Amino acid sequence: MKKVRRHDLDWLRVIVFGLLIFYHVGMFFVPWGFHLKNNVIYEWLTYPMLFVNQWRLSILFVISGMGTYYALSHRTIGVYIKERLVRLGLPLIFGILVIVPPQLYFERLDDGSFTGSFLEFFTNVSLRGGTYPEGNLSWHHLWFLPYLLIFSLLIAPVFVYLRSHPNATILRFARKLLSHRFGWFYFTFPLILAEVFLEPFFNVTHALVDDWFAITHYIILFFYGYLFVKLGDAFWQHIDKIKQSVLIAAIILFITYLGVRRLEDGLMVHLVEATIKVFNFWSWILVLFAYSAKWLNHKSNLLVYCNTAVYPFYIIHQTVIICLAYYMMNWGAGFGVKFTLLSLGTFFITWLLYEMVKRIYFLRPFFGLKN
Repeated sequence: MKKVRRHDLDWLRVIVFGLLIFYHVGMFFVPWGFHLKNNVIYEWLTYPMLFVNQWRLSILFVISGMGTYYALSHRTIGVYIKERLVRLGLPLIFGILVIVPPQLYFERLDDGSFTGSFLEFFTNVSLRGGTYPEGNLSWHHLWFLPYLLIFSLLIAPVFVYLRSHPNATILRFARKLLSHRFGWFYFTFPLILAEVFLEPFFNVTHALVDDWFAITHYIILFFYGYLFVKLGDAFWQHIDKIKQSVLIAAIILFITYLGVRRLEDGLMVHLVEATIKVFNFWSWILVLFAYSAKWLNHKSNLLVYCNTAVYPFYIIHQTVIICLAYYMMNWGAGFGVKFTLLSLGTFFITWLLYEMVKRIYFLRPFFGLKN
């Protein structure tokens, strides 16, 4: 099968992962739980954070499913599984042992549960006491890797079947849905069911164990990613036709969602909020795909560089944020100064570390880079 690369998907992946720096810097300033907190919390910042939060992780799993289509298109399932274990498993193990401990160190200094040097923490404490938050063994922001690895291995046989059966029932059914203007609407049903029947009972922990809502939600989106690329022009033509109307709907839905969130809890409120929430983030995901396909499906040297750098940036960035934030948290400076310095500092330090890592042959696989 001829390899085809959609540059719009590469750009979208780079942009969404790039937003992580600003999003995780923002987590330092909002009331939501995070590893360290600024000495002043800004309630107003929750609104732009909520806007990004609604679709940023969901679209990454869709993009990952799309990437899986291309990865499997020219590999046997055995080669694919080996590649996934190396590309996702090695950075995960390295991250748990080396990348995440500095975050835990500064978190423990802040909560007063440890005093001493990082060397003492790293050699005597970081792998003791069990798993986080009680202990110090954690994957923190790298939780995306074990979820993606498990999904990739679990659904691989299904993807291989669909690869060799282009007229499978589910593919014919999906094509029929996309032949109608509101076909995109029907793909929300499994997501709404998960939101209604699982979300109230299983808090999102990113700890894999008992994280049933998140697992169900993300694996559906991962499967959708593969399915949509497998459908070919049927998907891309569909979202191109509806992009303007769905953009208008997405704006209205987000405003409505903000209002519904303020209502008192109750069964009907939960049903309405769950439905609007799913329609909302699904609309934004389709809008992002549609306009990226229109404007970003072109190759450039910058894209080549960013597409290689984005995975190491993801692995490194939050550790840099936490290290810098610890020394900035009690400054008297305002939000603008702190946010700007923390964002720029994180970007440039992460970039310098990436430039170092990519030149050291034996380190490259631990940051997801090919040798």
